[in-house]
Amino acid sequence: MEHPLSNPAERAASYYQASSNPFQHRPPLQEQLQADVAIIGGGISGCSAALHLAQRGYKVVQIEARQFGFGASGRSGGQLIFGLACSNDTIKQQLGKEAAQAIFAMSLEALDLTRQLIQAHQIQCDLQSGVAIAALKNRHVRDLKAYQQELTEEYGYDHLQWIEGVELPSYIQSKRYQALLLDSRSGHLHPLNYTLGLADAAQRHGVLQFENTPALSITPHSKIKIATPEGAITADSVLLGTNAYIEHLGEPLQSYIMPVGTYILATEPLDSELAQSLLPQHNAIFDSQFVVDYFRLSADNRLLFGGGVSYSRLPPRDLAATMRQRMLTVFPQLAKVKTEFCWGGYVAITQNRAPHFGRLAPNIYFTQGYSGHGMALTGLAGKLVAEAISGQAERFDLFANIKHRRFWGGKYLKTPALVAAMGWYRMRDWL
Repeated sequence: MEHPLSNPAERAASYYQASSNPFQHRPPLQEQLQADVAIIGGGISGCSAALHLAQRGYKVVQIEARQFGFGASGRSGGQLIFGLACSNDTIKQQLGKEAAQAIFAMSLEALDLTRQLIQAHQIQCDLQSGVAIAALKNRHVRDLKAYQQELTEEYGYDHLQWIEGVELPSYIQSKRYQALLLDSRSGHLHPLNYTLGLADAAQRHGVLQFENTPALSITPHSKIKIATPEGAITADSVLLGTNAYIEHLGEPLQSYIMPVGTYILATEPLDSELAQSLLPQHNAIFDSQFVVDYFRLSADNRLLFGGGVSYSRLPPRDLAATMRQRMLTVFPQLAKVKTEFCWGGYVAITQNRAPHFGRLAPNIYFTQGYSGHGMALTGLAGKLVAEAISGQAERFDLFANIKHRRFWGGKYLKTPALVAAMGWYRMRDWL
C-alpha cells in the first residue's frame, strides 16, 4: 500500500542507499509479542530509545512500517548542529532563561552523544567536524554577528569563529557569500549508515526489530495493544517515533506538525583538486535564507547539495534540473559536472520550529517536529524517553513543557494555508 506522503523524489534511489553499509533487513512481525516497551519507528529517535532502554534491562520490540532509516534519519543532509531550529528567545519567552540555557546545553549534549554512540558501537558513518552558517546579505551578516554575541554572552558558547574577507576562500570558493559563522563542535556524517549502525547496536543488545510492519492501531490501557497486519504487540509503554509519518496513529498530533518536502542532489565524484577547492576545510555549510541551501562533500568527494522545500507535498516538476540550478548559483564552476543522484523526503516542522515532545497518555510517549534540525537531537530524544520510562522524566518534561500551536486549517486546509503564508518569507530571501 502506497504511503500517503510518498512522491517520486522520495522513491528515487539516494546516494546514501547506494553507499550504505551492509545491513541485514529485518522480517515483518508475524506473531503476538509481549514487551516492556514497544517502539514505532525505525529512525534515529526510535533506535536510540531502543538501545538506551535495552541497556537499562527493558524488553523492547521495535517496528518500522518500511525499512530502518527510510525517513529523514536516512536521507537528510547529515548535519549535526547545536541548538534548535527555533530561536533561543522562543524558549526563553516561554520557559525562562534558566530553562532555555538547560535546553541549549542538552543540544550540545546531543552532539557529544552522537560521537559517543559512534565510537562505542564502532559505526562507520564518515563523521567529520565543522559546520558553518553562511551570510548572503548585509542583513544576514548583522544577524549572525548578533547571534554569535548572544551565544557567547548568554549561553557561554565559545566554539564559534567569524570568517570573512580574505579568509573566506580558505573555507569556501563561492562569490555568493559575504561571511561564515563556523562552529567547530558541530559536524556531519552519512545519516543512513549512522541510523543503521544504531539499529544494529540495539539489536545486539536484545531489541526485537521488525520491518515492513506498520502499526494499524494503538489501543491504550494499562497495557497497550498495537495491531499490525500479521501480528500484535502488548506493552507497558510505547514510543511514537514516526515524526512526519505519524499518519492515523496519533491523530491528536497531526495538526501540530507539517510534513515538508526537501531535496538533495549528489554529483559524480569530483577530482580531488576540484573538491578541495570548493570546501577546503571539508565543513558542511548552510545559508541564512528562510528557504535554506545546504551542502558538503561526501567521503568520496561528491558534492551533496540540498535545498528547496515543497509545502504542497509535490516535488518540483524537474527536480534534478531545479536542484542543479540552485547548486550552480553557489558553485558555477561545477557546470560540467554530472548529477548522479537526486532524491527527497519529508521533515516535520512545527509552527514555532521547536521540537514537540510529550505524552498522549501516561505510558504513550511521542517525539516529533524537529523542523530540519534533528540529526543530533533525535538521538538525545531517544535517550530522554528511556530516562522518562525509567522514572527520571525531568529532562524529557523540560522539552515537553514547550508550548505548541496547531496549524490552522485542519487536515485538508493546513497545507494550502501554509503555502500561502510562506510566500512572504520567500520574498524576503529575494530582497
